[in-house]
Amino acid sequence: MKIFKDVFAIFFPEVCLGCNESLASHEAVICINCRHDLPLTNFSFEENNLIEKSFYGRIPLENATSLFYFFKKGNVQHLIHQLKYRNQQQVGTFIGDWLGEQLVESKRFESMDCIIPVPLHPKKLKKRGYNQVTTFGESLAKKLEIPYQEHILVRISSTKTQTKKLRLERWKNVQELFHVNNNAALENKHILLIDDVITTGATLEACYDALSHTKNLKISIACMAYTK
Repeated sequence: MKIFKDVFAIFFPEVCLGCNESLASHEAVICINCRHDLPLTNFSFEENNLIEKSFYGRIPLENATSLFYFFKKGNVQHLIHQLKYRNQQQVGTFIGDWLGEQLVESKRFESMDCIIPVPLHPKKLKKRGYNQVTTFGESLAKKLEIPYQEHILVRISSTKTQTKKLRLERWKNVQELFHVNNNAALENKHILLIDDVITTGATLEACYDALSHTKNLKISIACMAYTK
């Protein structure tokens, strides 16, 4: 079997999703050089980090983190674009494994009971074929040894893309978009709410509005990247 893999690799080499160069046998998804260039936040180890401060007065968070900083036209944007629009779901696994190791090491996220993703509207999910945070969340769940629950929080109406909207417009556009299918299942729990990129935080705030009706619920947040 290894011989066939080696022959296949000669004619169809795996390439780095960052620089498009061929990957070495010990590399996966991106090469070592590109990995070293990724802008890490280290928020997992930092109390009162920039994400947590950005949600003061908006969401009563326990903890929050992201693996990377997000810059326009940067390598993180390129990686997430590959995941979100090119079906390169191994990117989500790669980021989830990396961030998951940080969460375990930091010990600030030890009390999590389950992971809940920001959901896509069913129409968008059907069109794209997958939620871009699924492999990310599943990898985090394995590292933290907790369930990944993707059907409790649902999106009840779709919106146009949020990318080019101003903060107030984005906030208005996500109001009352989410619904909790089973509040009782989350009572007295500490959930890790996950998404791909935090920009204004309006989507996560709308998720909190739906989740806040659950008795004694604690919320922490983990995302792939944070926009400064």
